[in-house]
Amino acid sequence: MCGRYAVTTDPARLAAEIDARNEVPEGFAATPNYNGAPSTTVLTVVDRHEHNAAAEPVDRRVRAMRWGLIPPWTTDLGAAPLLFNARAETVRAKPAFRAAAKNKRCLFPMDGWYEWKTGPTGANGKPTKIPFYMSPEDGSRLYMGGLWSAWRSPAARAADDAAAWTSSATILTTEAVGAHREIHDRMPLIMPVEHWAAWLDPDRPADPDLLAPPAEALAEAIAIREVSPRVNRVAHNGPELLDPVS
Repeated sequence: MCGRYAVTTDPARLAAEIDARNEVPEGFAATPNYNGAPSTTVLTVVDRHEHNAAAEPVDRRVRAMRWGLIPPWTTDLGAAPLLFNARAETVRAKPAFRAAAKNKRCLFPMDGWYEWKTGPTGANGKPTKIPFYMSPEDGSRLYMGGLWSAWRSPAARAADDAAAWTSSATILTTEAVGAHREIHDRMPLIMPVEHWAAWLDPDRPADPDLLAPPAEALAEAIAIREVSPRVNRVAHNGPELLDPVS
């Protein structure tokens, strides 16, 4: 699974890098985030038509969304489950995700992600959790496959309040590949750039092959290092979280 990750770019720079339109509101905090957690606002990438212009070509856009997809049947946002991950193998069948899987697929840009390995039993008699950070060997940015949705409360729907939409998204996970299996049995669904157009296409369902675990070579290009347990607390958020433990 993927429950924490780091992203240090700002929306404008990200949009310029991938030739996209920046649709992130000006009030978005554009500071580096070394410990992004579910329920926070994160950057995503989508391909969309202009509103009510399905015949026009799609544009790539950078958007801010809540990390944790809101199921379509939700009536109270405060009581909604926090669906920050979804299993790639089942999203086309699961009620919470199948509508989004058809035409609301996105990318999560990130520098790297954290995962926890079960360690020896601690003084409290429970297994310890050892944090690791996974990031590309060459320092490039990762893009993970995700799903997104647009939700508004029953009251907002009844009033037809067009400004009351909340966009939310979930990161897809797949079986871990290669050395990543030694840390956890799941990993985020890495989406290489040559698959972006097909994955983000809002007019066609995704090719099932895009939901498969990443190629071994792609996984091997990601370095794995143990980091400080300071990352266990969301309140800790600084570049020192990425430092390898000695």
